[in-house]
Amino acid sequence: EGAFGGGTRAFAPSGKPDAAAAAAAAELDGLPRFEKNFYVEVPAVAGMTAEEVEAYRRRREITVEGNDVPKPVRDFRDVGFPEYVLQEITKAGFTEPTPIQSQGWPMALKGRDLIGIAETGSGKTLAYLLPAIVHVNAQPILAPGDGPIVLVLAPTRELAVQIQQETTKFGASSKIKSTCIYGGVPKGPQVRDLQKGVEIIIATPGRLIDMMESHHTNLRRVTYLVLDEADRMLDMGFEPQIKKIVSQIRPDRQTLYWSATWPKEVELLARTFLFDPYKVIIGSEELKANHAICQHVEILSESQKYNKLVNLLEDIMDGSRILIFMDTKKGCDQITRQLRMDGWPALSIHGDKSQAERDWVLSEFKSGKSPIMTATDVAARGLDVKDVKYVINYDFPGSLEDYVHRIGRTGRAGATGTAYSFFTAANARFAKDLISILVEAGQKVSPELANMGRGAPPPSLGHRDRYRGHGGGRSWS
Repeated sequence: EGAFGGGTRAFAPSGKPDAAAAAAAAELDGLPRFEKNFYVEVPAVAGMTAEEVEAYRRRREITVEGNDVPKPVRDFRDVGFPEYVLQEITKAGFTEPTPIQSQGWPMALKGRDLIGIAETGSGKTLAYLLPAIVHVNAQPILAPGDGPIVLVLAPTRELAVQIQQETTKFGASSKIKSTCIYGGVPKGPQVRDLQKGVEIIIATPGRLIDMMESHHTNLRRVTYLVLDEADRMLDMGFEPQIKKIVSQIRPDRQTLYWSATWPKEVELLARTFLFDPYKVIIGSEELKANHAICQHVEILSESQKYNKLVNLLEDIMDGSRILIFMDTKKGCDQITRQLRMDGWPALSIHGDKSQAERDWVLSEFKSGKSPIMTATDVAARGLDVKDVKYVINYDFPGSLEDYVHRIGRTGRAGATGTAYSFFTAANARFAKDLISILVEAGQKVSPELANMGRGAPPPSLGHRDRYRGHGGGRSWS
């Protein structure tokens, strides 16, 4: 393993130097110096008063922590991006930086470690990707046998592919080469990419370790490390793999650590890998739903769910994309089969599907040929499909975090969306916290759900069989 090069941060989390850290510090002596601070504050930003900065952050729900935090930028031209990056931003049609970009770009360009807490769909991919492109272009070009300069770790292949698409788009003008390394597909094409040399690797942890152990790549040149959706990677049990990978990267690298939530285990991992980081939080660290999503909760029995689903589809089906979440792969397949028998254009995606099947289902869904897709939580975070108009929680998820992530598939990039959730007596333990999320987002809480939140038994469920239209008497809360 030592052949990979690199090492951990200079001190273990306990604060005492450990053997690996001492070895890493020694190894640093032989490594070339590299450039990581590219930020020059333009007069328009430097001229902002403390009051203006505070008012801007408050208006855009930006909270910051750390030493010497840079002021946010309000315009793309104030960031100091080179012209080739600005051209891509203009081409993409963006009008102003999102909150995470506005504060995250100056932080990342200063070369400091960064913790970003922001929802999926907040523009965070470009918040780390555009500084990564600047970083790559400032380093010596790759020599034969060199590994990447930028490494992005992601929990799922779907997310990794999506990040690579953005990398290709924004890195093209400066001839940056990237590749996506993930399991479930033949290694051949990925190995060939690595052998040719790439500046940016986007990878899922398991397949990357596989490639390192078979000496198809190494991390000796990595000076810019991104962990995207760190909370999701921990949920999926990737902590040992992440630690193994990071131990092979030089300790003076720049690390950017992104998460939608900030539970204790995510914080502990961050303490292990980051040195004197900035922290930027968009919105609040408390669990809350995107306010652009209209949330409806229907209390029913398990046996009523399928009929309710069909009635709902009859109401809302207009060719828009509809994502239906189920608890199990078996449930996904059963409901999809039933829907197809009833004439609905539905397909399913879950962990048991081959990569070719998943890619096909995703392309059918994205193109609108099959606008209804059922999915398990494996697909929930890593999936990036623009223009999902409706999310339906056929099975209510096993945590409120997953509820927020699931419904966050809609209402993205400035659009509005709608989420419908089926809520049974078996879900009663979530009622109180669900009500908090609904109230915080300004949503209506039905009397039945309010009663369940107070510990009352669920109502008798025989009387409501049909969704009503958007007028009075609608049964959605």
